[in-house]
Amino acid sequence: MAGVFAFAFLAVISSKESSAAASMLEATRSIGAPVGFVSACHRYSWLCSASSGREMSDAEALPLLKRINGHVNATVTSADDMSVYGKQDFWSLPTGGRGDCEDYALQKKKDLIDAGFRSDRLAMTVVLDRNGRNHAVLLARLKGGDYVLDNLTGGVRSWESTGYTFLARQSFENQRVWKVILAGPRAHQFQGS
Repeated sequence: MAGVFAFAFLAVISSKESSAAASMLEATRSIGAPVGFVSACHRYSWLCSASSGREMSDAEALPLLKRINGHVNATVTSADDMSVYGKQDFWSLPTGGRGDCEDYALQKKKDLIDAGFRSDRLAMTVVLDRNGRNHAVLLARLKGGDYVLDNLTGGVRSWESTGYTFLARQSFENQRVWKVILAGPRAHQFQGS
């Protein structure tokens, strides 16, 4: 995760503002994608493909998000990239039932797309957790706001209720592009620098 943090810190240090309209995490500008993401995008066509899936109501989507989040959290064991792949910052689907936070998020994105959830409503996202550590989650955009699927909690929560600082995410409009999103308790540390 050190590589992701370095990417996120360098990417947001020069950003001047943060915005969040209602409960949606809005982007301020485009940035380069994490190296691990770029490699994964080449291996998994569904990760960066054009929109697929169908429109769902929040009443239909939220139970699906909860089911997929719970299932992946229960079936994958947390393990760092070095112990699983022998290298740092390797974004992959879980291997042998093991993976780190990006791997959990990738599996959730794939499973949701396979279940018919619109791919352009899902975004890989880099955050700082409550302890200030670099972390990756999956962000799902519903009509009622942006929700976080996280391997550190069994629940699917609105981004505001996570206590996380949101740094950057995959663009909903173009899945190959990443955007700066500064929001949450520590966002002020990255603004105006």
